[in-house]
Amino acid sequence: MKKLVVLMAMSALCALLGCDKGDDGLRTKFGIFSVKDSETVSMNGTIDKNSYRDFSDLLKQYPSVKRVEIQECQGANDIESSRRLSLLINNKKINTHILDNGSVAVEGTDFFLAGNKRSTGTNAKLGVKCWSVESHGETKPATDFNLNHANHKPYMNYYVQIGFTRQEAKGFYLFTINAANYKEIHWMTNKEIEQYDILN
Repeated sequence: MKKLVVLMAMSALCALLGCDKGDDGLRTKFGIFSVKDSETVSMNGTIDKNSYRDFSDLLKQYPSVKRVEIQECQGANDIESSRRLSLLINNKKINTHILDNGSVAVEGTDFFLAGNKRSTGTNAKLGVKCWSVESHGETKPATDFNLNHANHKPYMNYYVQIGFTRQEAKGFYLFTINAANYKEIHWMTNKEIEQYDILN
């Protein structure tokens, strides 16, 4: 029993310190990213403030990565890190793929869209949501702001940065904020995925 407790404690400590290593002794776990081979990385979890740094560290060790396979990413708790991470993926021309029965939503969808080539497995889901802000104790959704308001620009500019035309960026952005209210996620239909050229 004592031996089992010790083994469990050592395993927990190793996970905390990022000790996951492959047969060659190289680190294979970087936050929500896990290295499958020299060209493929798996992703599972919420993007956080460490995700950009984690993926940057991963690329230093595995510079030939060409594809990120996503199991699930329902968003981000740090929008700045999320955008930096997504732009890094785009700049490195890394492909993104949602695995069978996998899903992305909100910032997870934005991350997926940053892929050089984008593909999905069977029953994969893509979700969008209207953002909101707290103002004087009141929740204000994106749709409460005039389209010329500065709050909209970072979102539309992001889509342009990852390759959308201005018209495409505006069209898709308007779709995301009107598809559902800020409390819900709208799961895109096959028709909507085709309409906005999500897969390429």
